[in-house]
Amino acid sequence: MSVEQQFLDYVKSINHYIQTLQLLYWDARTKLPKKGQEERSNVIGTVSQQIHHLTTSDELKHLLEGVQKDETVSDVTKRSAILVQKKYDEFTKIPAEEYKEYIMLSSRSELAWEQAKESNDFESFKPYLEKIVAYKKKTIEYLGYEGHPYNCLLDDFEPGMTVEKLDVIFEQLKEVLIPLIQDVVQADRQPDANVLFHHFPKAEQEKLSHAFLETIGYDFEAGRLDETVHPFATGINRNDVRVTTKYNETDFRVALLGTIHEGGHALYEQNIGEHLIGTPASAASSFGIHESQSLFMEKFVGQNEGFWKTNYPVLKKYAGGSFDDVSFDDFYFALNEAKPSFIRIEADELTYCLHVILRYELEKALFSNEIQVEELPTKWNEKMEEYFGIVPNTDSEGVLQDVHWPSGMFGYFPSYALGYIYAAQLKQQLVHDIPDFEERIQNGDIKAITAWMTMNVHEHGAMKEPREIIYDATGEDVNAEPLLSYLKDKYTKLYHL
Repeated sequence: MSVEQQFLDYVKSINHYIQTLQLLYWDARTKLPKKGQEERSNVIGTVSQQIHHLTTSDELKHLLEGVQKDETVSDVTKRSAILVQKKYDEFTKIPAEEYKEYIMLSSRSELAWEQAKESNDFESFKPYLEKIVAYKKKTIEYLGYEGHPYNCLLDDFEPGMTVEKLDVIFEQLKEVLIPLIQDVVQADRQPDANVLFHHFPKAEQEKLSHAFLETIGYDFEAGRLDETVHPFATGINRNDVRVTTKYNETDFRVALLGTIHEGGHALYEQNIGEHLIGTPASAASSFGIHESQSLFMEKFVGQNEGFWKTNYPVLKKYAGGSFDDVSFDDFYFALNEAKPSFIRIEADELTYCLHVILRYELEKALFSNEIQVEELPTKWNEKMEEYFGIVPNTDSEGVLQDVHWPSGMFGYFPSYALGYIYAAQLKQQLVHDIPDFEERIQNGDIKAITAWMTMNVHEHGAMKEPREIIYDATGEDVNAEPLLSYLKDKYTKLYHL
């Protein structure tokens, strides 16, 4: 057997353990009984330790050396070797026992966070978060970094992105968005959001979510929809990509737009090139590119006027007559209401990036030792007042609202804003390539749009770096202008500014 085939077989075995871990996490967040959570943390720790062992073994080192010397190996093998080498370098610098302890800690931390969020008790969760932050700081020292220590964490989620680049982009966003939000809030023309708040039974919302997932092209033969506390999509493999959502019987938007968002993630993973299955290249290019697909589907499709001209009758059908006396114009304006709010996953298009910037700035300050974990609730509220003019009444609707910190996912949040920027760039190019984009959306022809995304983004998986994906698709590097132009144009028209 060739060294290349030995290498591919070896990384496929690692991939099988990763799939097992993904399934354990999915079950823990959707179906697992509370009494089973402690033992599940131990199982997750053991499986994670095995992945760590396989990723740092002498056998893998030997195989990597072999395929890197062999000029005849395929492009997929070359790219896989680059991705595996990066993980090997990272994992060999982190003691295996410390890594296992951290994985178990993060699993227990999620449980503690759920309980703390439910009881609005940051103090009970603080010891877990302090340990996670301490571990991440040790990791940064193990791995090393250039410039700001936070750059090490960013690279996990968005290769090539740095604090130095993000600061410029985020200041550009704040400069435009903060005054635009103020103009919208003070505008004479305001929607009546109350038209949206009708009782909408969970069972009917679930049917509606299924219908809309089918509309955007989600393959239910390669996935499923379940309920969870914090919505997510997880790709076990290309043919098993699961979506979750959260239902609110007085506000259908929470589930529906959240489901469309997670459906966008799922479309990406369901359309990754089949030839990449089982290799490290069968993953997304980056978390920002992943978010570009979910945000594109949620914002540029799911909140598109033409999309709702076709699908408003569908919503009415499942709502059982609750919206029969609400005109389309009133419904659409209310659906696109922009105003300061507390919850990121429920934020409107206009305010969304500020929620991300707030978290980024707090994370950056944590890892430069400018603030400590115990200060997070106060600093969070101060930034909410500075950017939105509102202060959360509880930590549950403030600093405790996201699962990312309990999970140890520091460095992830910037991917949301970058994903929104990427999505706007891709949409601008897509409209250039498919001039009848709006007509297709209104006619329910999402297939051509998904096909364009598959050709330019999905099928490449991790064969390309995020900068390559965006540059090859749009001809430019990361650029916030298409997003800012879209938001200024849309909300100027909606609010008659």
